[in-house]
Amino acid sequence: MKARIFFILFVLLCILLPSISSAATGLNALTTTPNADGSQTYSLSIQILFLMTALTLLPGALLMMTSFARIVIVLAILRQALGTQNTPSNQIMVGLALFLTLFIMMPVFQQVYDQGVRPYMDEEITATQALDQASVPVRQFMLGQTRESDLELFARIGKFEAFESPDDVPFTVLLPAFATSELKTGFQIGFLIFIPFLVIDLVVASVLMSMGMMMLSPLIISLPFKIMLFVLIDGWALVFGTLASSFQV
Repeated sequence: MKARIFFILFVLLCILLPSISSAATGLNALTTTPNADGSQTYSLSIQILFLMTALTLLPGALLMMTSFARIVIVLAILRQALGTQNTPSNQIMVGLALFLTLFIMMPVFQQVYDQGVRPYMDEEITATQALDQASVPVRQFMLGQTRESDLELFARIGKFEAFESPDDVPFTVLLPAFATSELKTGFQIGFLIFIPFLVIDLVVASVLMSMGMMMLSPLIISLPFKIMLFVLIDGWALVFGTLASSFQV
């Protein structure tokens, strides 16, 4: 029995030795090549490692560098104004926000692909050049939606000097300024949406108090009227159209 086990282990070792030796020689791919201009070109394996690491930051970039945050805020305030509790559900709201974000950001994504991804895949530029060129459309979009007061705020906090042009604004200042501007704009749009539904709640509450029905919750009576008003004015189309047009510079 022991002889048979040793024989099996010997056969497995003979099978695995070639693969182990080939894996050892494959480590030579982890190299950097100096260029004539002083920069360095990393091997493909290192580039793949950097790419997989960068993918972990993709959800955060989707949330804070696109139109996603503003859309989710407006939809959440709209659901609160309607008083429909968990209808639509969180999954539906996130799905709506995601697809509307893809619709709004598609021109930017197309420019990123044309200027950075496609030349890099065609081996016309290096990975560093592709990253620099792909970041230009994203910067333009974020700068177009960022208030100057927010840029000045974070520039003052970071002790940066006055920027001569938008191209001089670093990402470390642009990212928090853009996020702050998106929060402000989202709450402003949500406030304007909330007002008509608040008026309906006040009218229903006043009518119930005048009738002496103070024990009856006004939300139960006002909910059908708010839903009817929202449906009659084609509210979803108005909200989505307003959100999409708010990103046009």
